[in-house]
Amino acid sequence: MSRVQRIKCGNVNIYIVSDNDSAILIDTGKKEHLNTVIEACKFYQIKLIVLTHAHLDHAENAAELSQRFEAPVAMHKDDIDLIESNRNQDLSAKTFLGKMILSATHKDFSKRKMSAFTPSVFLKDGDELIQYGIKAKVIGLPGHTKGSIGIDVNEKELIVGDALMNIFCPTVSLLYNDEKTMLDSAKKISRLEGRMIYFGHGKPVRNRMWVKE
Repeated sequence: MSRVQRIKCGNVNIYIVSDNDSAILIDTGKKEHLNTVIEACKFYQIKLIVLTHAHLDHAENAAELSQRFEAPVAMHKDDIDLIESNRNQDLSAKTFLGKMILSATHKDFSKRKMSAFTPSVFLKDGDELIQYGIKAKVIGLPGHTKGSIGIDVNEKELIVGDALMNIFCPTVSLLYNDEKTMLDSAKKISRLEGRMIYFGHGKPVRNRMWVKE
């Protein structure tokens, strides 16, 4: 049975999904948390690094960790343009909190640049990860970015990246490239009943109705 382990890297969560000593790493955090990630991974053979999306707070260590662990990087092809610059996909916000976060995010995008990496695995909705030793499936969750994905582990635990957020309270994503698509993804998550939801930001909660159908 695959197990989800949450690693806090500042205000961002990364996850190790393991079965015995085989594991996949989901997201990589910012560069100032690189050693935290390496320390958390030292007990496992990391077979794949999955990016829920390619914003730098989730992907900045991808190049370094891929080289260190000799593990391929996997992501959705629709986020490839974000590797060169996180400004390549527009972001919007509607709420006051969302606009505050958006302002800080744009400052980060301007100041920081990720080390280049080349994904060698492209994931899409429905893909299985059993070949990497983990019983999990990819769930397409676009909206926050064009290529946002989640990882459904054992049909019990769902890692959603920033498709949902729990910064001060659990909610739909406060930042989005496409609001309608983001809300459709939130509805998709709502229909996956019984899951524990693991966010890119914030503590996990039990799944609920995120948007009215």
